[in-house]
Formats: sequence, structure tokens, C-alpha cells
Amino acid sequence: MPSALVVIGSPNPRSFCHAMATRAADALERNGVECAIHDLYVEGFQPVAPLDEASTVGMDVEAAIDAGSDAVVRTHRRALTQADYLVVAHPNWWGKPPAIMAGWLDRVLVPGVAYRLDAREGLPTSLLRLRSVLVLNTGDTPPEREKEVFGDPLDDIWRRCVGAYLGGAAVHRVVASPLGGSTEAEREAWLDEVGRVADAL
Repeated sequence: MPSALVVIGSPNPRSFCHAMATRAADALERNGVECAIHDLYVEGFQPVAPLDEASTVGMDVEAAIDAGSDAVVRTHRRALTQADYLVVAHPNWWGKPPAIMAGWLDRVLVPGVAYRLDAREGLPTSLLRLRSVLVLNTGDTPPEREKEVFGDPLDDIWRRCVGAYLGGAAVHRVVASPLGGSTEAEREAWLDEVGRVADAL
């Protein structure tokens, strides 16, 4: 059975990020995908990498998974290596993920687990079997302004920076913004879009 790792990086358990992640997981499960949902705040995920896991370069996968003493990080690393799909949900804070999600990237998508660097040019070879990544974001900036004024940095982070290390996995993104002041109909339309995109993964 295919599996999905669903990672939520929003401090409010009643947030729209949670609603989007739930809608995506429901759609995937209807299509026979087993979903493991991880709420980083509930799990007490520590975003700062300690010295004992500062370098996993050159390690094999099992050694890299087990590097460091944090059992939560090891659980996430192992789940990532076994996932066919990755779903991440977080708000847009200053054009970037919240610190807890940035820390998840720093501590989980590490050399030896997610990729290896074989050449001096720094070109990555993915070690993952991911087919698709679904990024779910909330924000309060209208999408046109986000793109025209700020260049949509979250899209660059997920598609160009992180995506380059995921072995060609297709990166899809649904943005619910501006969320503040949105109507119930607008929120339901965003959730429907999440369901449609997740159905098509």
C-alpha cells in the first residue's frame, strides 16, 4: 500500500492549515494511500539541530536516520524514507515557513536520508521514493501581490530549493490567501481545491 507523510507546522490546532492537511489526507486515504499525520507543535518537534546530528554526509541511510539522540527526528526521517507522497501544511510567515517547519527541513531532509551529493558541483541524488509533494499554505497577502511584489518566495523554497533534492517528485501547491476576512464559501473552495489536487496525485 502506498504511504504519505503529512507534516503540519501551524501552532493553532484549529487552523486552516490543519483543515487543509485533513482534507488532503482524506482524499489520499480514499485512493488507498495510508497517511501518517504529524503535527510538529503537538509532538514538541525541536527545530534546532544539536551538534550530535550536525553532519550526516557520507553515512548510509540507516546510520543517517539514527544520527543524533532525538527519537522524534528519527521517526520523521524513517517515515520520509518510506513515503510515496509528502504533504506539508504551514502558514506563510515573512515569506518563509515558520521556524518549526524550517527546522523540520534542516533536521529531516538531511544527506544520507533524503539525498547524497556525489559530485563536487553539489548536484544531489535523491534517496527518496517520493512521487509527489503537496504544499499547503495559508497567508494574508493576495496572491497577485505576493508574486508581483515579493516574488512568491515560498514557491521558490518548495519548488526550486527543496524540490531539487527530491528526485524529480512533482511539487504541487495550494495557497489559501488572503485568509483573514475570507468567507465560508471561499474557505470551502480552497478545501475543495486541496481535495482535487490530492485526488490527482
